[in-house]
Amino acid sequence: MNQDEKFLLAFRKYLPEEAVAYCFQLWKEKPFNFFITKGRLTKLGDFRYRRDRKLQTISINHNLNPFQFLITYIHEVAHYRAFEEHGLSIKPHGEEWKNTFRKLMIPVMSEKVFPKDILVALVRHFKNPKASTGADLFLSKVLKAYDKNVLDEKSLLVDLPKGEIFELQGRKFQKEHIRRTRILCAELETGRKYLISAHAEVKRVHQSES
Repeated sequence: MNQDEKFLLAFRKYLPEEAVAYCFQLWKEKPFNFFITKGRLTKLGDFRYRRDRKLQTISINHNLNPFQFLITYIHEVAHYRAFEEHGLSIKPHGEEWKNTFRKLMIPVMSEKVFPKDILVALVRHFKNPKASTGADLFLSKVLKAYDKNVLDEKSLLVDLPKGEIFELQGRKFQKEHIRRTRILCAELETGRKYLISAHAEVKRVHQSES
């Protein structure tokens, strides 16, 4: 299996079918290393421009629903394109990135790709794109409705009271302070502090379990 076939196979597995050809085209135009990773606490995807590397790298969490995966993929590709076009002095989520993100999303802004409720939320979101979809409460909640295997006992971190203990990816934390779009939490086992997305889906832990 050659590299093109590997990319197409991955895209067909994780993306809405109607967006596969377009996302593959974006990669072919300006190739990059692409990795699908385990779920991460603080981000859905990642791109960091490295001056010492000819081929840049984009990674995306494996546990995103197809619509969130598509938005995250184009979000990260927009970082790459914005830095390539405007140089490394621009702000990561400044106007250059916002304009590039909007432009790259236009071909998939259709009910053939997204359900109508997500499309409505996206139109609103792209009036002023945030650094992450998690920073947009309206869009984040609409997208989460399409997550698979959502359990009843799960809730959004932002909805838990301060001091509440919760479980995320098999690790237990205590909610502390809200910092803009993220929440400072302490891992119970290690005492280490983490900034976790306010809209992360977590499992509330009863005191008897902690």
